[in-house]
Amino acid sequence: MDRNSNVYTFLFAIIMIIIVASGLAFTATSLKPLQAENVRKEKMQNILSTIGVDVSRDEASLKYDDYVKQQLALFPDGTVNDEVDAFKLDLSKEVKKDHDKQNYPVYQAEKEGKTFYIIPLYGAGLWDALWGYIALDSDKNTIVGASFDHKSETPGLGAEINQSWFEDQYIGKKIFDENNEFVSVKAVKGGAKADDIHGVDAISGGTITSDGVSLMVEERLNNYIPYLKNN
Repeated sequence: MDRNSNVYTFLFAIIMIIIVASGLAFTATSLKPLQAENVRKEKMQNILSTIGVDVSRDEASLKYDDYVKQQLALFPDGTVNDEVDAFKLDLSKEVKKDHDKQNYPVYQAEKEGKTFYIIPLYGAGLWDALWGYIALDSDKNTIVGASFDHKSETPGLGAEINQSWFEDQYIGKKIFDENNEFVSVKAVKGGAKADDIHGVDAISGGTITSDGVSLMVEERLNNYIPYLKNN
């Protein structure tokens, strides 16, 4: 075949595309189990961080069972669905279902003789998805820790939700008022009052993302009211 012909050029290009595509596909398939394992470890790390257990991603898989004693998937009425593995639930898929079709995971952890309840979160920010975890004290009202993250919020603004200065504001806040009514915890534009046990400071310049966090926390925790009040 004439190497200077158009046919040769097209055939050569097609063959190279097939070889490169096959190589990329093989690499992606080979790395998928490793990626899945890293996601699993990071999830454990984030769950533990809400109760003050700060470990590396690799250490998290070794320490997880020392603290997390139960992983429950709840029906909307707060009862336990024993047929579902709570840890494997994908909230990005669950939230797209009707309320009565969703499963609601909760993790019961123990540390220094106290029981904590860790609830996963999922919502929307300015540009894309938000997620995180809220840990409640044994009274199922007081927040003892929070962990948030995002897919693509603006650096220096909305992306600050995963910084400790923002997350730590939630510690000590309460999700029920003095009448045992659910009120959640909201990020307040301009700053929450010092005595506001249901408010935290919103991120300056990141109002939409702050509102997204507030809506995410409220919407997700609201689904757990039957469980929190009846158990």
